[in-house]
Amino acid sequence: MIRRVLFAVLLVIGAAEPAWAATWGWLGVRIRDLSEQEMEEISQKHGLREGFGVLIVEVLKETPAAKSGLANGDLVVAVRERPVVDTRTLQRLVAATPVGEELPLTVLRGGEGRQRVSVRVGVMPEAAAADRVAIEFGFLVRDPEGQAEGGSSRLASGPPSVAAVVARGPAETAGLQIGDVLVEINGRLVLTLDAARQALLAASLDKPLPLLVRRDAERLSFVLKPAQPAQ
Repeated sequence: MIRRVLFAVLLVIGAAEPAWAATWGWLGVRIRDLSEQEMEEISQKHGLREGFGVLIVEVLKETPAAKSGLANGDLVVAVRERPVVDTRTLQRLVAATPVGEELPLTVLRGGEGRQRVSVRVGVMPEAAAADRVAIEFGFLVRDPEGQAEGGSSRLASGPPSVAAVVARGPAETAGLQIGDVLVEINGRLVLTLDAARQALLAASLDKPLPLLVRRDAERLSFVLKPAQPAQ
């Protein structure tokens, strides 16, 4: 699954609006789900009936998370006292928090146990927001030479391609594959990574997303269904 090899970036998504009209919130961390072994270890160490939480793999510099005191290795187990069981849950809870509001998190920190950390939610950069829109439809995008981590901008030498496909997500269900070269997103021609991001930001998260891709010598059309919100 994508969550085992790629990190999610926290943001706010206005699911009923076009993405460009949404207010994007951001903590500025890279996160991942726990393995079954990690869940068991946490359960035994902290006396929980079952281990759960989302691991902060990296706190990005000069972000709301960094200013709040969150640290690499912190395990987020609750937001406003509501348990956090996986990355998608955490993302949805952050989504309900307006930009500029203080968000109380409960984390488990090695050697210190349970800690309360309050983070003032910031505005997500467009590159990261576009990546998150793509993830909602079950894929990630890169330029032909590979995108720099963190979405740093640079000139691309050609059309972007599919970097990853989420297991059992809308993209995989439709038949999208890693390496497919993106030609159009939502009816918009995408000759560069920046053009692909702008097309993703203009997409509506509650409507199907049409894609036109090039695979070897073929051109293939896909329609990705909106992902169902986590319960």
